[in-house]
Amino acid sequence: MKAEIIAVGTELLLGQIVNSNAQYLSQELASLGIDVYFQTVVGDNMNRLCEATRLASSRADLMIFTGGIGPTQDDITKQALATVLGRSLHIDRMAMDNLDRFFKDRALPMTENNRRQALAIDGGTPLPNETGLAVGNALSEDGKYYIVLPGPPSEMKPMFQNQAKPWILGHVLTNEAPIYSKMLKFAGIGESLLETKLMDLIENQSDPTIAPYAKESEVTIRISTKAESDSEAQEKLNTMEQEITARLSDHLYASEDVPIEKVIIDMMTEQGLTLGIAESCTGGMLMETITSIPGSATVFIGGIVCYSNAMKEKLLNVPRDLLEGDDAPGAVSAETARVLAEQVRMVVDTDFGLSITGVAGPGYSERKPVGLVYIAISRRGGDTLVMELNLKGNRDTIRIRSAKTVLYHLWKQLKENEVRN
Repeated sequence: MKAEIIAVGTELLLGQIVNSNAQYLSQELASLGIDVYFQTVVGDNMNRLCEATRLASSRADLMIFTGGIGPTQDDITKQALATVLGRSLHIDRMAMDNLDRFFKDRALPMTENNRRQALAIDGGTPLPNETGLAVGNALSEDGKYYIVLPGPPSEMKPMFQNQAKPWILGHVLTNEAPIYSKMLKFAGIGESLLETKLMDLIENQSDPTIAPYAKESEVTIRISTKAESDSEAQEKLNTMEQEITARLSDHLYASEDVPIEKVIIDMMTEQGLTLGIAESCTGGMLMETITSIPGSATVFIGGIVCYSNAMKEKLLNVPRDLLEGDDAPGAVSAETARVLAEQVRMVVDTDFGLSITGVAGPGYSERKPVGLVYIAISRRGGDTLVMELNLKGNRDTIRIRSAKTVLYHLWKQLKENEVRN
């Protein structure tokens, strides 16, 4: 089964908004075993949209449209699809009632162009919009399947999950065995090295299949299989997971799609541990990453952004002769990283203290190169781990990789603590 995603909107072509819908839909379709071979972006032009629809119909079995179903004259997706299929449009009664209620409840006059949001293609299935006003559509013709969704992700995602996905399962994949997937999350290893360690499994894969996906400083593997029952699927998925774990246990931090900071918060909560953070070059990014996780308040006690040498000295008692002077190691040094981690742990009175200090760029600092970063992890009653990193990339990339690297090494220490206990 082949699919094509057609995103409609001139604002996408102008780069005014990012096409996050295509990423979401591609992932969802992959989980259903549907291959996305093409992603198309078309402006608000009837002729070009009709041309793109005909081309997609010639090479895909399922076409999913996003955008172009609002109230304005340039919202033409349903009209274009109806034209290509030789069908008419009508007002869907339930969608129109929803529009009437919306404007009546707010005591607002409904302009005539809003009726466009209730249009549906003849012979199709209207897809109710739970979070917006524009109704979607799903229909089939000559063995091809078409789904029309709204453009705003807050409307598109619920409609896909609650309306379009069940329609696909009931109309498109009726003869297919269900697809089951498991996500494995890795840190502290690059995509290329991970792939090398799993190359024989990837090259010889048939069922289950293995697909790696890389994000900044994290790698995800999706294991997928078709099976007639949940128990059969879990047996195959678990067997493959065990094989992968045996090779990459030092990097596999979760068997579900969660970030490493979520796993760390859960582990520290379970172990009754607390955390303090001192940041220089990352400017609070590590603390923001931690506090973005619900429940982090039970673990993260506090932190300090000590960007300047004066703040390192004043707030965390870093000796001046460590920071400045001809023979001083400087702010960007293993010595300073160590003191920062140990001092923030004592000042905030936590079990762990983390620190990051380095050169994020774009220029040199202390005559030290961009990408030179030192991280440290201080533990109550234990030794302090200090590491030198030589990172590549732009300023944002260096900061993200610094934060993710210290989290990876904290996770390793927490994992070792679990084993000891």
